[in-house]
Amino acid sequence: MILAYVQLAASMALVGLNVVLVKLLATALPLPTLLAVRCLFAAAILLAWQGRAVLRLPPPAALLNLAAQAAIGTIAYNALLVLGLRRTGALEAGLVLATIPAVVAVGAWLWLRETLPARRAAAAVLAGLGMAAIALGRGGVLEGALLGDLLVFGAVLAEAGYMLLAKRAAAADAAYATFWMQALGGLMMAPFAVLAGPGGLGNPSTAALLAFHSLTASVLAVVLWYAGLRRVPGGVAGVFGGLLPLTAGMAAIVLLGERPTAAHAAGAALMFASIALATYPARG
Repeated sequence: MILAYVQLAASMALVGLNVVLVKLLATALPLPTLLAVRCLFAAAILLAWQGRAVLRLPPPAALLNLAAQAAIGTIAYNALLVLGLRRTGALEAGLVLATIPAVVAVGAWLWLRETLPARRAAAAVLAGLGMAAIALGRGGVLEGALLGDLLVFGAVLAEAGYMLLAKRAAAADAAYATFWMQALGGLMMAPFAVLAGPGGLGNPSTAALLAFHSLTASVLAVVLWYAGLRRVPGGVAGVFGGLLPLTAGMAAIVLLGERPTAAHAAGAALMFASIALATYPARG
């Protein structure tokens, strides 16, 4: 069980770290190039790791679902995250991403007709209050960083849609599904990447950072998460989502020199309370 906890914690820590990496890459590469290369590189890694078995074409219904997941969870999520990080800090973006569990709970209630317990409804309210605390800290002006926060919240909505699609028609094998999502996402973005040009891709340090980002965000984080999830109930696993904003915030402070404010502290307290309510397993 301890190994499973380590795997889940490592997965969320990698996701949080990649919030900072995306912010760095967004200043060096055109958005279509960043997304296309990331997806295709991740697909190549999965092909080399899993072998030719992943090339087996999914059934039409599963392929359509995987294409929708790629469009929403890979392209829309990352595009909105990149656009948001060009306008706001990585620390703040990590806090906004902490609303994912609450948004997924509300989405499952609205779309999948799942029950919404009072505790998860309260989690959604706390997540909204956390967003409000950050917005008030920005002075309530819809420009600059606040616009960036709203774009990151758009990424939250896209990620929630991806999770709900995966929940409605999940593939049996995580590596197989991930390969097809990354490959389809790369193919969707490739024409736009050709038009946008390589940007700073010829810079060795930028290329190395993009390769590390692709490996950790699109491969390792997914593999570690599903490996841990096999041994831990979903409700308990969700608690580890709190490491995402924590890791993103620490990385933003250490690597980017961002400074937390009182609004960040208030927002973080509300977000962590929201995560706890949305994900902590109920007593039997």
